[in-house]
Amino acid sequence: MQAFYALHRGLPRQAPGSDASTRRLLSLCGPLPERPRVLDLGCGPGRSALLLAAEAGGGAHVTAVDVYDGFLEELREAAGARGLGDRVRTVKADMGALPYEDGSFDLIWAEGSAYILGFGAALARWKRLLAPGGTLVLTECEWTVEEPSAGVRAFWDPQCPLRSTARNLAAAQAAGYRVLGVHHLPDSDWGEYYGPLAERVAANAEPGPGADPAAAAALASVREELDVRERYGHEYGYTGFVLRPVSAGDGGAWAARPETPADVAAVRGVNLAAFETPLEADLVDALRTDGAWLPGLSYVAEGPDGSVAAHALLTRCEVDGAPALALAPVAADPARQRSGAGSAVVRALLAAAKERGESLVLVLGHPEYYARFGFVPASRFGIRAPFEVPDEAMMALVLDDSVPVAAGTIKYPAPFGI
Repeated sequence: MQAFYALHRGLPRQAPGSDASTRRLLSLCGPLPERPRVLDLGCGPGRSALLLAAEAGGGAHVTAVDVYDGFLEELREAAGARGLGDRVRTVKADMGALPYEDGSFDLIWAEGSAYILGFGAALARWKRLLAPGGTLVLTECEWTVEEPSAGVRAFWDPQCPLRSTARNLAAAQAAGYRVLGVHHLPDSDWGEYYGPLAERVAANAEPGPGADPAAAAALASVREELDVRERYGHEYGYTGFVLRPVSAGDGGAWAARPETPADVAAVRGVNLAAFETPLEADLVDALRTDGAWLPGLSYVAEGPDGSVAAHALLTRCEVDGAPALALAPVAADPARQRSGAGSAVVRALLAAAKERGESLVLVLGHPEYYARFGFVPASRFGIRAPFEVPDEAMMALVLDDSVPVAAGTIKYPAPFGI
C-alpha cells in the first residue's frame, strides 16, 4: 500500500469525478441545514471536501476521513491556502469502524470509496451516522452493458465485483433508503482522474533489476487498470446515488394496498382531481375491461380515516413481444401532494409486482421523480417509445436482473390509443 500511495500522492483525484459532478450531486440533495455537518469518507486529497466546505448549505463543517496521512496532509494545506482551515477537520480512521455517535452528520459523502467496504455494507454501516433528514451521497463503479466481456470481468471480478445500476438501486431501497437522485458520471470525469495518473505512470521508467518489488507491482497494477479502461471503458462507468433513509414523511403514514371494488369511485375521483382533463380517469376505467388488466396491480394509499389519497396502476405491455409492465397513471389528491402518499403507493405497487415475478416496469414521466424508485432511461436497454419523447423521460426499472431485458419498441394496451 505504501508503494501505491507513493505513486498516487500529489494527484488531484483518487477516483473518477469532477467539480461539476460534485455540484450536481449536491444539488440533488435538496435544501441542507445552515452550516451542515458533513462527513467525507475516503476523502483522498480532498477535492470534494474543499468544495463542500465552501458551498454545501452556504458553507459546511467537513470531517474528512482517510487512512493515509499523506492525503490528509495535502488536504490540510489546501484548506489553509483557500481560507477553509476552520471548516475542514482531517481524521485518520478506518471508514468501516468510525468513532462517531449515531446521528452525528447531516450529509455523508463518499466519492469513489464505498467499494472498499462493498456497496451494501457501506449502506448499512453509515446509515446510523445520519441525523434525521440526513443524506448519503456515494459513487459506485457499475456495469453499463448487460453482458460484460470476459476480459473486463477478469480484471474487475477478483477485486471489486460490479453490479448494474438497477441492482444497486434495489439494494439501496432494500436497505431502507429512498432515492433522491441518480447521476451517471460522464467520460470526462474519468479523464480528470486517469489523465494525471497516466502522466505519472509515463514518468516512471520500467523498473530494472533490483528495483523495489512493491513499487514495480504498484506500477504494473496501474498500467493494467489504464489498459483495461482503454479497451473496455464502454462497458463500465461510475454512477452517483443520492439517498435518504425512509421516514414517516416518505409515506410511512400512508397504508398502501390493492384496490377493492369499493375503491373504484374514489380512484376515479383522485385521477379526476389530479389531472387537468378526464383522460387519465377514463384510461383507468377502460383498462379495467381490457386484457391488459392484472388483478392485484392497481394500488391505493389511504389515510387514517380510510379515504383514498393516491392511486397507481400497472398493466401489461410488451417490448418486442416480451412481457413488461406499464406504470400509468400515478395520481395523488392535490390536497395531499408532497405528503408521501404518492411515493408510498408506488413503492408498494412495485414491491407487489416484484413478488409476483415480474421483471420489467416502464414509465413515461418526470425523470427526477421516478429516479427515486430506481428507474433509469429505457434507452440504456435499447427500449424506445412508439412515439417521439425526450430520452430521459422514457424510463425503465428492472425488478429481476436474472431475466434478459428485451430491446425494441414498447407496445401499449389498446386503451392507451397508441
